[in-house]
Amino acid sequence: MKHLLLFIWFSTTMVFSQSELKHDVYFNTDEYDVPLTEENRILLFISNLDSIPIQKISIYGFTDDRGSNDYNLELSQNRANTIKELFSGYGIDENLITNVNGKGEILLKVLNEDEVHKIRGLNRKVEIIVTPKQPEIIVEEQPEETPEVVEIVEEAQPIIDGPKTTDDIANGTIKKGDKITLDKIYFKTSYSYVTSDSKKTLEDLAKLMLDKKNLYFTIQGHVCCTQMSRDAVDKKTKKRNLSVARAKYIYDYLARKGVDKKRMKYVGMRRKFPLGGAPELDRRVEILITYVGKAE
Repeated sequence: MKHLLLFIWFSTTMVFSQSELKHDVYFNTDEYDVPLTEENRILLFISNLDSIPIQKISIYGFTDDRGSNDYNLELSQNRANTIKELFSGYGIDENLITNVNGKGEILLKVLNEDEVHKIRGLNRKVEIIVTPKQPEIIVEEQPEETPEVVEIVEEAQPIIDGPKTTDDIANGTIKKGDKITLDKIYFKTSYSYVTSDSKKTLEDLAKLMLDKKNLYFTIQGHVCCTQMSRDAVDKKTKKRNLSVARAKYIYDYLARKGVDKKRMKYVGMRRKFPLGGAPELDRRVEILITYVGKAE
């Protein structure tokens, strides 16, 4: 008797509505460039997607009720396109983005005249809807008599490149999506500034990034020794944002050395990706390459 394999997919509307992850991005009047505060919120949202298997991403743009229909449709589409480009720039596979649509204006619904400005601000937005992959449950019915021997053949695993280093940047062998852990950059426990042993590494990094003007990148800060993927408290400011503060420390240092701020972003990764070694190794910063242009 052959095995009977039943593939059960949880694909009902109710299940999808419970599992979708949503995020709204708000824009200034008549603009489709993402404000800096909103971009930082998006980066945090994207960082939370790292451990989630994604089925699809939908992006819908909207405007407020002012302007003609044609103008609002074009503006809303431009806003949706901007978010798609930002997602792609931060390593999200474009094939997962299945809908990028400008929906035009949202009609103004006013209960109180004093709320008109606020409501219009909330209508100038892009809605991001991330649908995770639903779990596949395989139920295997075994015959009651004479069980068969089933051979399990594992699929060949892809060959993964080794860890990237600053040497790959210097040699021009770096590509979009590569991540570099900055060696010998260590932070003082519970603070966002580096130890004295890290100064030379920072100086070398600044010289390298000044030379490689075709690289765009995100600086990712990490912390150790917290629970439930929480961020740690910065003893200097008493705020629970130590991973962000560490990334910003590197960002500010490179900016002071002359690296163009337009090429850099920074984000805090909290304690989502511990290395499993000594705590000081988790007090680290990584560089994610988001774009590689033509070398000058």
